[in-house]
Amino acid sequence: MEDNTAISFANVGARYDDNAREVLSDVSFNISAGAFYFLSGASGAGKTTLLRLIYQLHKPCRGQIKLFGRVTNDMTRDEIARLRHKMAIVFQEYSLLSHMSVFDNVALPLRVRGISESKIKKLVIKVLEWVGLAKYADANPKTLSGGQQQRVSVARAIIIQPAILLADEPTGNLDDENASRLMELFVQMNKTFGTTIILATHSTKLMETYKFPVIHVENHRVNFIGSYNNEKKEPENTQTKKIWKGPKPQNYFTELSKQFDDIGNA
Repeated sequence: MEDNTAISFANVGARYDDNAREVLSDVSFNISAGAFYFLSGASGAGKTTLLRLIYQLHKPCRGQIKLFGRVTNDMTRDEIARLRHKMAIVFQEYSLLSHMSVFDNVALPLRVRGISESKIKKLVIKVLEWVGLAKYADANPKTLSGGQQQRVSVARAIIIQPAILLADEPTGNLDDENASRLMELFVQMNKTFGTTIILATHSTKLMETYKFPVIHVENHRVNFIGSYNNEKKEPENTQTKKIWKGPKPQNYFTELSKQFDDIGNA
């Protein structure tokens, strides 16, 4: 039987100093490809550490991590770099390059992959249109608000159609309308592309509106609340529907998916 596990932790512990107490202890879980989880917990509980472990920005002090069925503990830098081509991460601090325009920031992951400029232009414009920032394509990120910079960061992450998307409080600086826009984007990524998504949030409202299972971090341990259902229904929330003003996400992803297929054949 084919293993459908995207992320696997076995007795993982993590610390940032050899003599310090573990930030996370005895973490074990399997996450199937195509799952969508919220990641909750108090500030400093270890949510960001968990995301960094998955993205291979931090190594565990013990235990084993597998991504896409491959053990990562002893991977070389080149092997980790190739693995990250299948993943994307959005941190709270945006991590945008101030010497580049918004367009060039979003285009960067495609250029690293050697995609032609003609295809890059189509994809970047389409993604910026969807996140409501097309008119800022030539702007410097420093001139944008915090919420706008977050949307640029998200656009840069999703443009590579990652198999795994990790997001650390991506809606924290956004108003309800733009938070809804991004959440619908993540939902459609999950449904249309089968992207495995782990989204860290402090927002109870968000978790109540979108009925995805929750990974909760507390006292250095990880607990799962609820179970993943492969036949998730559309979240029903009249307030979310009323404030939605963006393009229809399904149409966007159908069109974008075709362009990604085109890129894959380049």
